[in-house]
Amino acid sequence: MRLLLDTHAFLWWVEGAPALGRRAHAEISNANNEVFVSIASCWELAIKLSLGKLRLSQSVERFIPEQVTRNGFTLLGLEFRHVARVVDLPFHHRDPFDRVLVAQALQDDLAIVSADRVLRKYGVTVLW
Repeated sequence: MRLLLDTHAFLWWVEGAPALGRRAHAEISNANNEVFVSIASCWELAIKLSLGKLRLSQSVERFIPEQVTRNGFTLLGLEFRHVARVVDLPFHHRDPFDRVLVAQALQDDLAIVSADRVLRKYGVTVLW
C-alpha cells in the first residue's frame, strides 16, 4: 500500500507519540508499504515553527531530511497536477494543507494516514 502521512501523523511517528492510531502505526511499520511525506507538510511545519506554534529538537533543515531518511520515507513533491486537482475539491475542509494532501492522495492513489475524519468526505482512504 502507498501511504501519505498527514503532518501530525509524521510528527507523532517520529516522536513515538501514543496518539498515533494503532492501525496507523502498523501500516507505517509494514515494510511492504511505501510511505510518503508531502512537501506541503514540510511547508506547514516551517510555518508553524516561524509562528512559534511548534518546536523541534533541531532546525527544520536538518530535522525533516534526517527523519525522512531514518524512517525510509519518500518526500512527495508538490506538482502542478496536484495543485490543479484542488480546484475540483468541495470545501469539506478549509485548511489549505489538508486540501493539498487530499489532492495528492487522489492524484497519486495514496491512502492518507490521519486522525482527521473529515478527509474521508473526499473519497480518499484514511487510515488511523
